[in-house]
Amino acid sequence: MRTIKLSSKKKMRNILFITFLIIICLIGRIASIQFIQGGELSSLAYQQQTLDRSINPKRGTIYDATGKNVLAVSSTVETVTVNPGNIAKENKEKVARILSDIFELDYEKILKKVTKRSSIETIAKKVEKEKTDKLRVWMEQNKISTGINIDEDTKRYYPYSTIASQIIGFCGSDNQGLDGIEAKYDTQLKGTQGAIQRHTDAKGGEIGEEGENYVSAIDGNDLVLTIDLSVQSIVEKYLEEACIDNNCTDGGNVVVMNPQNGDILAMATYPNYNLNQPYEAYTEELKETWNSMEQAEKTKSLQAVWRNKAIADTYEPGSVFKVITASASIEEGLVSDIDKEGQFSCTGAIEVAGVRIKCWRYYRPHGSESLRLGLMNSCNPVFIGLGQKLGVHTYYSYLNKFRLLNITGVDLPGEANSIFLAEEKAGPVELATISFGQRFEITPIQLVSAVSVIANGGTSIQPRIVKQVIDSRTGEIQDVPVKTNGEVISKETSEKVLSMMESVVAEGTRKECQGSRVSNWRKNRHFRGWR
Repeated sequence: MRTIKLSSKKKMRNILFITFLIIICLIGRIASIQFIQGGELSSLAYQQQTLDRSINPKRGTIYDATGKNVLAVSSTVETVTVNPGNIAKENKEKVARILSDIFELDYEKILKKVTKRSSIETIAKKVEKEKTDKLRVWMEQNKISTGINIDEDTKRYYPYSTIASQIIGFCGSDNQGLDGIEAKYDTQLKGTQGAIQRHTDAKGGEIGEEGENYVSAIDGNDLVLTIDLSVQSIVEKYLEEACIDNNCTDGGNVVVMNPQNGDILAMATYPNYNLNQPYEAYTEELKETWNSMEQAEKTKSLQAVWRNKAIADTYEPGSVFKVITASASIEEGLVSDIDKEGQFSCTGAIEVAGVRIKCWRYYRPHGSESLRLGLMNSCNPVFIGLGQKLGVHTYYSYLNKFRLLNITGVDLPGEANSIFLAEEKAGPVELATISFGQRFEITPIQLVSAVSVIANGGTSIQPRIVKQVIDSRTGEIQDVPVKTNGEVISKETSEKVLSMMESVVAEGTRKECQGSRVSNWRKNRHFRGWR
């Protein structure tokens, strides 16, 4: 009897010890869950017990300069999602079938989403209301009211397809701006996303309407561009004709700018592309080989056509740059009377630091000339001589004043800078070639901005593409300020250079252009830069 009693006490002690250890382990586990994993588990529980569906805002509309012509707009479409846990097991297959049929999707992939153990799965994005209405009718006929969500969404649309494509840019599938104005002003255009939030039970079932929280989306602001649709359309038409007629394999671009306020009225690049299909072949030749091309080759081709050559590509301007040399020379007092004959003499070439630099008409020299005649004849020796008199330091100071050593700051992404030899490395030969527009590169927008200084009475204005921002909530219009970079040359100097420029077109080497056109440029104060 005593042996049995002792054995029972020993068992009792063991049981108590084991129980104590279990309690200690449980307390430790509870402490770990509460204090160490508490935050993470709370977050997971929240995710499991809520169904969040985003509401995309309408992206702001982009208008041309008139404020009437719509260049980019967001149309209403819808996005379809499912909550697999809220679809009855016996309905999953037929739900997958109708979704795949209506939206022309793979049945097996849709079935996998419908049967997946997750809170929400996306079925189709940005679909037309015509298709979602068919789904609504089917849901009503089959008495399915939960598990399938149809939410309003937006899709970007460009009414004029190819017009101003390199300026406007395009958006990705998530409505984010990827190029052009769409990218540069994405913060203004995109708006603020809204949400629909509904609480669920542990099995994923919805907990009544009282558990729903709706946060409205805020639409993006509208933009009014400086681009005039009529001017842009005409420029694009004639640029295309010129490139085709002259077999310009690298394409071309045209910039039309109002020098008084910096407004870019047109900025055309050829070839252009369809903004509604930015990833598709953009020429008939490409369409024939597109499907057989490697992806890397397609990407390279697309990036080339997306590129806005007016701001991203540099080139050697040539003789048009002589107006900059002429402006600096008159401003510095090297030439007072632009019509004084015999002030310059062309012998067909000029020697600079042992290097003989020819005039384009070296075989029949221009002889005695005034500055006006020198510009009309596009005579290299005249401007080489002026460059020598100005000197490197003074000449570079004018390059800086004309903002040719820095980007213009135009409100478009991807602007490139000019390529000049550093001032301290520029010798006599380099200065000579710069004086008549060779051995350096600038962008078309830099040249247009520089020559616009002359057309604007000597004052430099920063070019701009957007002139107004319209608040989507209040309708308030905010004007984008005109930015002035200060006086570069005097008004008197600018008038003299404008007079010589008119003579170049009316009587000089560019007399094939209509003289009346130059008069109109001066009257309207618009400058057109051609590349």
